[in-house]
Amino acid sequence: MTATDPDALADRVQDGDLRIHELEDHADPDTAAEARRTFVERETDTELDATADYAFAAEQAESTVENMIGAAQIPMGVVGPVSVSGGAADGEHYLPLATTEGALLASVNRGLSVIRDADGADARVTKNGMTRAPVFRVDGVAEAAETIEWVDDNVDALREAAESTTSHGELLAVDTYVVGDSVYLRFAYDTKDAMGMNMVTIATGEACELVEAETPASLVALSGNLCSDKKPAAINAVEGRGRSVTADVVIPGELVEERLHTTAEAIAEANTRKNLTGSAKAGSLGFNAHAANVVAAAFLATGQDEAQVVEAANAITTMEAREATASPRSDERRSREREHEDGTTDLYAAVSLASLEVGTVGGGTKLPTQAEALDVLGLRGGGDPAGSNADALAEIIAVGALAGELSLLAALSSRHLASAHEDLGR
Repeated sequence: MTATDPDALADRVQDGDLRIHELEDHADPDTAAEARRTFVERETDTELDATADYAFAAEQAESTVENMIGAAQIPMGVVGPVSVSGGAADGEHYLPLATTEGALLASVNRGLSVIRDADGADARVTKNGMTRAPVFRVDGVAEAAETIEWVDDNVDALREAAESTTSHGELLAVDTYVVGDSVYLRFAYDTKDAMGMNMVTIATGEACELVEAETPASLVALSGNLCSDKKPAAINAVEGRGRSVTADVVIPGELVEERLHTTAEAIAEANTRKNLTGSAKAGSLGFNAHAANVVAAAFLATGQDEAQVVEAANAITTMEAREATASPRSDERRSREREHEDGTTDLYAAVSLASLEVGTVGGGTKLPTQAEALDVLGLRGGGDPAGSNADALAEIIAVGALAGELSLLAALSSRHLASAHEDLGR
């Protein structure tokens, strides 16, 4: 066996001659992964044949994982078409979703079918800003005030320092907060088509050096948790992080009755009592039925940072019964409205995701399967103009989440949830 033979390398790890993370220093990435897998098989008395069966070069995963032994395969399906009129997305798109939750895609597809028959949903990114919030130490409130005054007067200088580290990111704002002898600066950036966490961390680090040089403040941590990344946080619900996006649709009353087997009033009541009142009683930061389900499945399929589903689930679902009104959407819609002048009410449905952190370049979007999923959406790589692909992805995911909310609330209000799972056998 040669020095780069996987078994020989595994022997060296077992003998303590090599550490498990040092294998790439002695072999190519695929050989290192095989050696590491062999070591784990020996240590745990397992067989990792399925884990070893991956369809990309290990080198492609070097920026996304350490100590690679293979790949986890998650079933991926597709829903749609997603019919959306957005600020960036337009027309019909098929949305790949990766999940192990049975009945999820069937439910989302039902909601999307109803949305299409209602002439599609509108969606807009209403705010954009990826944040990083360092925390500084000062001696007291006087130094805190001095630091904040300098920051407020020198945003342009901070912008120049931050943007010197990136050819794409733009510093949008710096918000200041004081807690005793701690000063927090919440930097917000337009990261274009990248989700941008690495970009804004590096840029903020450069800006922090300027703050330390010009004020009494000393940097304690580049992230002071006021960002707030991968944690439930009210600041993200209020101020947003990444993309703030809303999708909405008006569904004619007869469609609600014929396709969802309930009424606009029943769905609206279920939403109020479950998603609003129930969530408030529980102290929840998410006022929705299961928006995280669609977001997580879309994140896994398209190579997003799956931990940021925490923020994306920070969403509010709105449902309202409305009297039918004239609509400019289509002659077919106006015809349907005339048909139910007997008092049937329409359903207004919306979902607002305050902090949907997505990108179409960088990170896991470069992996082959995830890149193909973005190809299915027509959103792989950078958009023209820059940022438009990530905006479109956010809008499509929002419509998918809206379809999931609509379908689940209809199932609950018609008491069909359990029977649907039984019918699908899962």
